[in-house]
Amino acid sequence: MNPVATTFHTPHQAAHRHSTTESPFVRRLLIGVALVFLSVFLLVPLVCVFAQAFAKGIGFYFHTLGDPNALSAIKLTLLAAGISVPLNCVFGVCAAWAIAKFDFRGKNILLTLIDLPFSVSPVISGLIYVLVFGAQGWLGLYLNADNPKFPWLANWLNEHNFKIIFAVPGIVLATIFVTFPFVARELIPLMQAQGRSEEEAARVLGASGWQTFWRVTLPNIKWGLLYGVILCNARAMGEFGAVSVVSGKIRGQTNTIPLHIEALYDDYNFAGAFAVASLLAMLALVTLGLKTWVEYQHARQNTAEEKISL
Repeated sequence: MNPVATTFHTPHQAAHRHSTTESPFVRRLLIGVALVFLSVFLLVPLVCVFAQAFAKGIGFYFHTLGDPNALSAIKLTLLAAGISVPLNCVFGVCAAWAIAKFDFRGKNILLTLIDLPFSVSPVISGLIYVLVFGAQGWLGLYLNADNPKFPWLANWLNEHNFKIIFAVPGIVLATIFVTFPFVARELIPLMQAQGRSEEEAARVLGASGWQTFWRVTLPNIKWGLLYGVILCNARAMGEFGAVSVVSGKIRGQTNTIPLHIEALYDDYNFAGAFAVASLLAMLALVTLGLKTWVEYQHARQNTAEEKISL
């Protein structure tokens, strides 16, 4: 006769097990609700985008993407992202370094200003630049009036046909404004959690400020920095509200990809609009893949460091 092992549980253990486990029906119900939600709000729209994009055939799809207006929108979107992302990367690293590693007056004010684009509507942020740089704006009245306050500057701008509103500089400025919190907000909590001990040890050992940053701080934040850059780039390429206000929506000149999609849709060219929209959908998928890869590499690095410390 084989002995039967009997396990006794204290009342606390039994209560804990009961409170952290659910019946199979509840588990299946919750998983089913999550899958239905993801299917309805994520998978079905994504499938519809590509289905509508290829509704008139693959030839029409590539013909739409090869249209001069579409190519101009793609180039302008890449230009705006190519300028705003590196600038926000530099600003985010500097802001996070200052906030996380140093104590100074006005730190909370700086944090509030960094979060400002999250609380201001993109349309309002675009309107700000119109009120400042527009023909009837604060700066425009000084330069475009009959008797400008700075005639030499007004003449130089007119000779070189330099414009901010309804031109590329305004689009770049609006993109920078709506995207600059992403890198900083990813790095600030990460650098605060890491503390200052390694940087202080490096300074005690004689390292300069640049040496401390390049050899100590930057290797510790590389995955968080890459994560912030990925999110910043995705927002820069998909921005609509702020850019629509300052661009003027001139086809072939100041239309970005989102604005070009709107123009095609307003012309009842639905297949063409979805064809161009598929580019942003593919960008979202690439962003999601890169985000997952960065999270995996970061978790892998943390696991290796924990094994070394043990």
